[in-house]
Amino acid sequence: MNKKIYAVISLLIILSFIGYIIYDSISSGGADNTDKETVKTSDPPDMWRIEKDLQLTEGQLLSVAVSATGKLFLGGDSYLACYDESLTVIWKTKMPGKIGAISVYGDTVYAAAGELLFLVGSDGRIITEWGPYEANSIITSVSAGRRYVAFADAGTKRIFILRKDGEVVSMAGQGNDKFIIPSAYFDVAFSGEDTVMAANTGYRRVETWSADGVKLSQFGEPGTAPGAFCGCCNPAHFAVIPQGFVTAEKGINRIKILATDGSFIEFVSSRNNFIASVPLDVASNDGKTIYAANPADSKLYVFKRN
Repeated sequence: MNKKIYAVISLLIILSFIGYIIYDSISSGGADNTDKETVKTSDPPDMWRIEKDLQLTEGQLLSVAVSATGKLFLGGDSYLACYDESLTVIWKTKMPGKIGAISVYGDTVYAAAGELLFLVGSDGRIITEWGPYEANSIITSVSAGRRYVAFADAGTKRIFILRKDGEVVSMAGQGNDKFIIPSAYFDVAFSGEDTVMAANTGYRRVETWSADGVKLSQFGEPGTAPGAFCGCCNPAHFAVIPQGFVTAEKGINRIKILATDGSFIEFVSSRNNFIASVPLDVASNDGKTIYAANPADSKLYVFKRN
């Protein structure tokens, strides 16, 4: 009987020893694997800083544009205002509706409010208004060039190209090349005299179109990578700059610069306290100063490169 007990005890000791060896091997390998999994490449740092900001008190700030001469135009809850580069107000004008998008060319400011475009002179007085062009129009972006004015309509999901008298020349987004616009974020900007860039936010990309309404090219992909567009409705806003583009996203509220082919250059702002679901409208005339209008706190942020 004692021999059987000793045999069982010996067997248990041997099995325990083997089990320890296996455990030690697994736990050592697991530690190495854990280290490898937790070591991740961090996103590039922000290369720009907020140099100053301006608090708007007239109402919610929604949009920003900058002229070739450096004058700033801010639009929001029933107002349009003009500031110089030092953020000193030049004039303010009461508007018939919320100014959700602005563009400026020469002495004329083009301000979008719902289904209408208002043309405003350099002194802040309303010259005329255009529209509505469609019964269910929601103008979310406007861009003025030398020959044409383009606006993005999230209601009809089309880009309208107009002559300087307001007459429609063409429309982009018809036929097989349609825009998928899940929400009221739909930006457009001239790049050159006869080429417009448009955000196809449902596909998370930027497309190039001719003034005749022909799609020429596209770039962009969904994802959280620095050069990709995350979540729904991105890029929510963008502006053409000498380096390429400055874009602003919602979901992950980040502002970044992309080259003309869409490749990532750098972050302007990705480590911030901006509300994720409220993207900032962006503008720049030289790529050296970037202006961002934040509807969440009605502040204009002025970014300069570090």
